[in-house]
Amino acid sequence: MKKTKTEKVNNNSIGVVETQYYTFAESGKELNLKSGEKLGPITLAYETYGTLNKDKSNAILILHALSGDAHAAGIHAGEADIGWWEEFIGPEKAFDTNRYFVICSNVIGGCKGSTGPSSIHPATGKPYALDFPFITVADMVEAQRHLIDHLGIDKLLCVAGGSMGGMQVLQWAASYPERVRSAIPIATALKHSPQQIAFNEVIRQSIMADPAWREGRYYEYGQPEKGLSVARMIGHITFMSEHSMEEKFSRRLKSDHFSFGFDADFEVEGYLRYRGANFVKRFDANSYLYITKAIDYFDLSGGKFLPHGRIPDTRFLIISFKSDWLYPPHQSQDIVRTLKRRHVDTTYCELTSTYGHDAFLIEVEEQTTLIKHFLDKTFNGYLVAGNYGY
Repeated sequence: MKKTKTEKVNNNSIGVVETQYYTFAESGKELNLKSGEKLGPITLAYETYGTLNKDKSNAILILHALSGDAHAAGIHAGEADIGWWEEFIGPEKAFDTNRYFVICSNVIGGCKGSTGPSSIHPATGKPYALDFPFITVADMVEAQRHLIDHLGIDKLLCVAGGSMGGMQVLQWAASYPERVRSAIPIATALKHSPQQIAFNEVIRQSIMADPAWREGRYYEYGQPEKGLSVARMIGHITFMSEHSMEEKFSRRLKSDHFSFGFDADFEVEGYLRYRGANFVKRFDANSYLYITKAIDYFDLSGGKFLPHGRIPDTRFLIISFKSDWLYPPHQSQDIVRTLKRRHVDTTYCELTSTYGHDAFLIEVEEQTTLIKHFLDKTFNGYLVAGNYGY
């Protein structure tokens, strides 16, 4: 959910920021993917906010949702968009940049500066398209680990994110528990249910059914706009709740009479068409295919979350929303039960909101209170344990 400079920007905005790029996995050092394939070289787009302290103990990694990117806060010079989590990152906000060094990177498979299907394949000089290898959430995290190594950070104070970002949080805790002091997975799940997979399959089929998709090789012709627009319309319905749609649209008409045709008679129809049309301007159709497949593959249920008898010292704050039917609270409760059975330090909060899944982007006040308190306790405990660099 992007906002623009024409909308109200909190006075505590971090202001103008710049996207940076890190390239690794050059020839001979490619990243080994879970699919068995290799990928390289890899570029990650990332942004940082705040200052890394002397002993690098105040670093927080923010992880974005499906269509997100590295631009989590602030504004880019000469551009209208502000960061997708602007209300949460900045001085005195939930992730207080007066205290913490905040990092956000675009995932591999994405299309906002990191290597993905629209990137140039070094072997052909053309976009990868469907020659791009299939990726998983674990692969995304492994690429991020290379970035964190590049920044010289041994242990992250916190990893945090909602939706697919929450899956990455869980994967970080599973893959590198010794490198994560605390974790905040929001509105997420240990695995997709059949219903969640079904929605993603319909989304993918709507893209691939567009003749303009051209079996993924559309880059010299232009996006499969109709298919991608419909895909986003489907997705956007799942982000909202019945209550929020009733409150925002009800059955209000765009004009004072029915068209008795297939125009957008209702406000909700016009809204979905608007959302779909805007999405095709900023996101790559193949990236949507690959990333939805990656989150369908994600599964840390059973013993896969905390393998090999390990009980990590990672602290968890898990947040869900009552009206979220895309990632309903019972899926967050599954995470809590898994952690509690292993005696892991876990706090769970189920917040009342009418915004559905979008609540993790919108409900600022309560989440800020919870996150600030959790991070303060984590960071102070980190200092007591012997890290005095702040």
